[in-house]
Amino acid sequence: MNTAIKISKPEPIVIQTSLELFHRATDIKRTIKTLESGNPVLITAFYSNGLVLLKELKHYLQKKFPNDSFQEQREFRAAYQKLSNLILVEIVAHKLTVKKAPSIGWLEKLYLEISDFLLPLPQVQGLNSAWQWYKNGISVPVLRNKMHPYYGVYFPTRFDHLLLFDQWLKRYDGAKKSAIDIGIGSGILSLQMIKYGFQNVFGTDTNPNAIVGLTEFMGTTKLSRKITLDQGSLFGKFEKQTELIVFNPPWLPQADNLDRIDEAIYYPKNLFSDFFTAAKKQLLPQGKLVVLFSNLGQITAATKEHPVEMELANGGRFQLEKCYKKSVKVASDKTKRTQHWRTLEEVELWVLTHIYTEITRSSER
Repeated sequence: MNTAIKISKPEPIVIQTSLELFHRATDIKRTIKTLESGNPVLITAFYSNGLVLLKELKHYLQKKFPNDSFQEQREFRAAYQKLSNLILVEIVAHKLTVKKAPSIGWLEKLYLEISDFLLPLPQVQGLNSAWQWYKNGISVPVLRNKMHPYYGVYFPTRFDHLLLFDQWLKRYDGAKKSAIDIGIGSGILSLQMIKYGFQNVFGTDTNPNAIVGLTEFMGTTKLSRKITLDQGSLFGKFEKQTELIVFNPPWLPQADNLDRIDEAIYYPKNLFSDFFTAAKKQLLPQGKLVVLFSNLGQITAATKEHPVEMELANGGRFQLEKCYKKSVKVASDKTKRTQHWRTLEEVELWVLTHIYTEITRSSER
């Protein structure tokens, strides 16, 4: 682990006073009242007891917030998040103390400085899911080897945009000395570029876990000599101009305060203006700027504005070379979410180049 970077992880809880206990024989209604009063509850005996309490809490709140409107959905999610995180599980020697609990390697890997503590059950569930992905790996259609995403790092579960980028890279005939991957995340785009012959890729990310996870993933292999990482926003410390800039930004405008994973899904107000301003300086004269995006914001009515289209119309910095679009596969019948709009969704690959005036061309000579 890169100890110079502070990992983002669930905050360990140490409580000195006694807690109300929950087990199979405990009155659930009384326990929920305890949670509503702001007091934490400790799960005892079996791990499944905690799952039962979460299920009952969800049913209770669904009756309170019937889910008939978008506002009620938001209120339900906020209430569930607040109360469920008061349901705690004890960890001793980096192991969950309740019986029949999953074995979660992150407890030892992420908490070197403490071995005995408490965590909210939803955070434990998140750690467990992340550990399974990390341990078993995920197959990505554009890569030969499995990815092993680090805790707290967003990784795609849909691959339409990656396939679009792969098709574009196959046809790319420009220089391949260097490229910059903004918001490198789990590193898939960078690995695609290395696969197609790029000599050096510089990757940035504001998420410390992305930097630590990729550093661990690459180890001392050839990848570590081809991919250079920096924890920072946009272009970070990289000042050298490059032939290719790749940006796979969040696809929806920001609504509320976000956690690390949400930052990969929702973009803040000034992200695109800041990016295009910086990209103008970083891109070599004949270089290409690739933005992977989607019409998700428009078809879900989250926004009427398309940030790439706005830049092309008003920015005065870049011009459109080509825009490729690919329809997204229809959602699974098994999903419980209302996703009728998925039939209208398209992922987009925008290729932009510098706008040059005659004065600019003369100054370059």
